[in-house]
Amino acid sequence: MPLPQTEIPGRLQAHFAERGIRMTEQRRAILRVIETANKHLDASQILRKAQRLDARVDRSTVYRTLRLLKRQGLIDELDLMHLNGEGHYYERRLAKDHIHMACLRCGKIMEFVSDQFDKLKQQVESDCRFHVLVSRLEIGGYCASCRSGH
Repeated sequence: MPLPQTEIPGRLQAHFAERGIRMTEQRRAILRVIETANKHLDASQILRKAQRLDARVDRSTVYRTLRLLKRQGLIDELDLMHLNGEGHYYERRLAKDHIHMACLRCGKIMEFVSDQFDKLKQQVESDCRFHVLVSRLEIGGYCASCRSGH
C-alpha cells in the first residue's frame, strides 16, 4: 500500500525498505518516534509516544524493534545507568561518533564531537590491529548550571 503523499519516509524507514525488512504499522510508529526525537529517549518513553501514533504498539514490540535497529547499526544505546528511568537511552546513529556527557544532578545529556576521539580510535586500530565498528564514550559529572548552583 503506498504511503499518503503527506508522509515522507524517514531515514530509518527507508533503510528498512532498502534491506527488505518487513514494515508493520507498529514498527512504523516506533521508527517515527525515534526519527523525530529531539532528545535521548528510554524504552518507556518510546512506548508511550508510539502508542499515541498507534494504540496497538506494546512493550515487546518496542524492545524487538530496538534490538533490530541496534543489530542494523541504525541506533546507539546509551547505558547511562546513573540516571533515573530504565538506564538505557536510544538515539539515531549520527554520521560522526560523539562523546555523551551526563549531568548526575539534573540528568541533562550533552554531546561533544572531538577530533581527539577520532584520533584515539585510529590509534587503537593501528596499535592493536583492531577494526573499530562501534565506539562510545560516556562521561558523568556536573553541568555548568548545576556547578554554579542555578
